Amino acid sequence: MDKVLIITGGSRGIGAATAQLAAGQGYTICITYLRQQQAAQTIVESIQQQDGKAIAIAADMASETDILRLFETVDTRLGPVTALVNNAGILEPQMRLEAIDSARLNRIFQANVVGSFLCAREAVKRMSTKHGGQGGAIVNVSSVAARLGAPGEYIDYAASKGAIDTMTIGLAKEVANEGIRVNAVRPGFIYTDIHASGGEANRIERVKEFIPMKRGGQAIEVANAILWLLSPQASYTTGSFIDLAGGK
Repeated sequence: MDKVLIITGGSRGIGAATAQLAAGQGYTICITYLRQQQAAQTIVESIQQQDGKAIAIAADMASETDILRLFETVDTRLGPVTALVNNAGILEPQMRLEAIDSARLNRIFQANVVGSFLCAREAVKRMSTKHGGQGGAIVNVSSVAARLGAPGEYIDYAASKGAIDTMTIGLAKEVANEGIRVNAVRPGFIYTDIHASGGEANRIERVKEFIPMKRGGQAIEVANAILWLLSPQASYTTGSFIDLAGGK
């Protein structure tokens, strides 16, 4: 059976690094993007040039309709999904709680939490032996912010990742005897574009002295952990977390 991997938010950063690494390990790849069509296509072409198979699909993780279309398209074009990386997520400008309105909270939780739940739901329907599937693996991309809280910056984002942690634990137990493993990585202080969304593109340079390893992380370092969790090498690992935050 082909290894078919969906990576949400795969046009840049951790998602892009994971896509390229996974393609080199024999996965057929589907990455999703919201606005970065050219960046997504560049990743697809890079994989294809290495004799890999990849497609990119525009899909808003805040839209159930888009998520359903995503999985149906993968069914048709690539075959049954065997692995999912819930990577897509949004971050809004740094601010304290008293400045946050309900519209922002709804945006954050719809994209980061509801979208991940819905993608996991659709993956389980296809992977679970209960539904005639052959099993599979899900890796959720959480954040070290779920542990640290991100005070004064974005506690709403941190809370959304805390919800992902809880979902990881619960879902792992729910489908453990149906051939599906569910784990998560918690990156922190990684050099990606997401910090610009928070209004501080050079945030890592500001905070790296407070990190025990005294440096920021690279997207490929997170991708390596994700691929291990997806692999047969992690066959007895479910409901677990790998923190990638330089010891923070």
